Amino acid sequence: MDNKYDCLKLENQLCFPLYVASKEIIRKYKPYLDECNLTYTQYIAMMVMWEKKKLKVTELGNYLFLDTGTVSPLIRKLESKGYVKITRSEKDERMQVISITKKGDKLKEKASKIPAEVGKCVNLNKNDSEELYRVLYTLIDGLQDKK
Repeated sequence: MDNKYDCLKLENQLCFPLYVASKEIIRKYKPYLDECNLTYTQYIAMMVMWEKKKLKVTELGNYLFLDTGTVSPLIRKLESKGYVKITRSEKDERMQVISITKKGDKLKEKASKIPAEVGKCVNLNKNDSEELYRVLYTLIDGLQDKK
């Protein structure tokens, strides 16, 4: 960088292409998610629910890299749509447990077509996709607070 302010040029920011790519990919998901009555965040939460079926609110937050304050309204909205059910843990009343409902599980069939449709919009070959995935998770891992 030639001068001390080059660090402030948009073209020199790693965060900017990540932001734009994320925003644009999520925009490609929107028409397909609208058919499922889901937002992108609700969709990724449902992906976890389709796989796990039942888990604690904090566990869902960990999978999605979201805090409880963000996850709680998200699951309440999914519950209002009938896709999940929220109950109190039998072992600890303070803990909420999320379970997928029959309606939520049935939505999986409709949603299973979404990845292929969005994949058609992404101009990356299989090797580039796999490399990008690997690099992004390396980045995510490096950004996590180590305890």
